[in-house]
Amino acid sequence: MTGNDRPAQKNSSLALERLRIIVDQLQMDGRDQLPTERELAEEIGVGRRAVRRALEVMETEGRIWRRQGSGTFIGPEPTHPERQIRKLPEVSNMLEVMEVRLRIEPVLAQLAALRATPSDVTAMRDLAEKVASADDLDSRELWDGALHRAIASAAGNTLFLALFDVVDRVRQNDAWRHVREAIRTSDALTLYKSQHIQVIDAIERRDPIAAEKTMRQHLLALQERLLFQSSGELTDAV
Repeated sequence: MTGNDRPAQKNSSLALERLRIIVDQLQMDGRDQLPTERELAEEIGVGRRAVRRALEVMETEGRIWRRQGSGTFIGPEPTHPERQIRKLPEVSNMLEVMEVRLRIEPVLAQLAALRATPSDVTAMRDLAEKVASADDLDSRELWDGALHRAIASAAGNTLFLALFDVVDRVRQNDAWRHVREAIRTSDALTLYKSQHIQVIDAIERRDPIAAEKTMRQHLLALQERLLFQSSGELTDAV
């Protein structure tokens, strides 16, 4: 270590020691934000570089957190689950999507049966009719997604709804359009429409067990068609 390094180290150590005291005092005063680096440097009597180094140490300790353009705050950085959810990478195939849907949407249907209002049920029936009357894939996909989201929304749980939105966005990936087209045969569409009505009927009569069971059956039917289509594509590839 050179002689020039020692003063810098001493200044950084001094800055860290003083910053700990400042943070403790601000917390006692009920404040959650530190002054600027320039103000801290002037108060402590060291250079801004020493303050910056000390702040970096305290940030790694979880004592403070910084946001570009907003300042330095006391305490660990708050978590934002909804932001992290939105950053999740797109999954590699629709089978993964179905695995998640099977664990989320039956519960949402169950909760909807407990919490849906008459206007919620009316909206669901309108959407189910739009799904049934759609004469092209794009319209059918649009209204089908809207119906499932209406059920998710009626469940009255904002975190569940955020999870649903992430999965639904992945489900709509254009790369899987041909798969969605292939699994929606005329016989399958007739079954899906009937199951939609059964789910809504269960929700309307406040039957959470039936709502959960019917939604699960609906998703299992979709999954079965998807597995059949996937196995056929693999056979063709071989």
